[in-house]
Amino acid sequence: MRNTVAAFLEQAWVTNFIIGVILFNAVLLGMETSDTLMASFGPVILTLDRICLTIFVIEIALKLFAHGLRFFRSGWNIFDFAIVGIALVPAAQGFSVLRALRILRVLRVISATPRLRRVVEGFVTALPGMGSVFLLMALIFYIGAVMATKLFGNGCMEFALEGCTPERHAQLLEWFGNLGLSAYSLFQIMTLESWSMGIVRPVMEVFPWAWAFFVPFIMVTTFAVVNLLVGLIVNSMQDAHAEESNEKTDAYRDQVLSRLEAIEKRLNER
Repeated sequence: MRNTVAAFLEQAWVTNFIIGVILFNAVLLGMETSDTLMASFGPVILTLDRICLTIFVIEIALKLFAHGLRFFRSGWNIFDFAIVGIALVPAAQGFSVLRALRILRVLRVISATPRLRRVVEGFVTALPGMGSVFLLMALIFYIGAVMATKLFGNGCMEFALEGCTPERHAQLLEWFGNLGLSAYSLFQIMTLESWSMGIVRPVMEVFPWAWAFFVPFIMVTTFAVVNLLVGLIVNSMQDAHAEESNEKTDAYRDQVLSRLEAIEKRLNER
C-alpha cells in the first residue's frame, strides 16, 4: 500500500496538480489583501483558501504514510511540513501575525519544481564561499564607516571649511553622524541609488576631495566584491547542473545495463 501511494504521488499529473493548487492559492492570498474583493467575495475566497490548505494537508499526510520516518530525511519534505504546519496554527491572540505567513505556502512551488530546487540548492551550496565574501565586505564597510564618520560627520565644523553652513552640517550629520548612519549611507552608495546627486556631490560642496574616498569605495564594493558573489553563485549553479547531468547519465547507463542483462538472461535460457 505504501509503495502504491508513493508511486501515485510521484506521477507527473499529481505534481502538476499540486503546483496548480499552490499558484491558485497564491492568487487567493493576494485577493485577501483587497478590501473591495473581500467585501464582495470574502466567504468564497476564504472557503477556497481552506480547500487549498486541506489539499496540502492531505498531500503531506499521504507522504508521511508512504515514506514513514524517511519523510524527514529530505530537507524539502521538512520545508513543506513546516510551511503547511504554520498555516494550521490558529490565527488568534498572539498568533494573529502568523496569518501573514500563510503566503509562505507559495514557496512550496520551489520544492514541487525540480528546476527551482536546483537553483536553490546551488545557492545553498554557494553559502560557505559567500560567507567569506560577506566577511570581507563587512570589514570594508566597517573601515569605510569609521573613516566617513571621522571625515564627513565631524570634520565639517572641526575644520571650519568654506561652505559648511549649519544646514549642510546638519545634513552631513544625518548621513555620517555616527557609525550606523555612515554604514547605511555607504550601503546606499554601494547600490548606486542616488549616490552622486543625492550624497556625494553635496558632500563635495564642503569637501572637494571627497571623490577620492567615494570612487574607490564604489570600485571595490560594487564592481569587485559584489561580482565575487555573483561568480560564486554562477559556479554553484553550473556545478549543480553538471551533477544533475551526471545523475541522468548514470541512471541511463544503469537502465541500459539492466536491459542488456535481461536480454542476456533470456538468451541463456534458450
